[in-house]
Amino acid sequence: MHTPVVASVDTQGRPQARVMVLRAADRAAAHLRFHTDARSPKCAALDGAAVAVTLYHPGEAIQLRLAGTARVVTEGADIDRIWTTATEFARRAYMVEAAPGTPLPGPGSGLPAGIDGRKPELAELVPARANFAIVRVEVTAIDWLHLAQAGHRRALFTHVGGDWTGGWRVP
Repeated sequence: MHTPVVASVDTQGRPQARVMVLRAADRAAAHLRFHTDARSPKCAALDGAAVAVTLYHPGEAIQLRLAGTARVVTEGADIDRIWTTATEFARRAYMVEAAPGTPLPGPGSGLPAGIDGRKPELAELVPARANFAIVRVEVTAIDWLHLAQAGHRRALFTHVGGDWTGGWRVP
C-alpha cells in the first residue's frame, strides 16, 4: 500500500490518475503525505481539490478507497524538516532543470549534466529545495473492502470534526 493511485480532475476538467509514493500517514490527524515537484502541473490540479486515493494489499486482499481534500504546501518549518531529513538521492529528484512534463529531445532524467548516477553534494541540493512540495490529503472517508472466497466484507467510515464513525455495508 506504499504506492496508491491518486485521482483528481485537472484544471481543464479532465480526470487524472497517477501512482504516487505514500510518504506518511497520520491516523490521528487523518492526513496522508506525498512528495512532489512544485512545478508539476498536478500541483495546480490538486491544491484545494477533492481527491480519491485507492490502495490495494494483494496479500490481504484489502482495497481502501479514500476520499479527501488535497493541499499543496511549499513553505514552512514542517516542509523544511521533511526536506532536510530526506536522503540526498531522494532530494536529487528535485534538481531537474525543467518542470516535470517538459519535452526532451530524447530519453533523459532532466537532471543537470554530471548528476545522473551519483549522490549529489549538499551544496548542489540547495537550489532544488525551491522545487520541493508536499501534497497533504485530509481524509474524510474510507471505504474498506476485504475480498474473500467465503464472502466479501465492506465498511464505510467518515471523519467529521475529529471523530470517525462508520458501519458495515453490502460489498
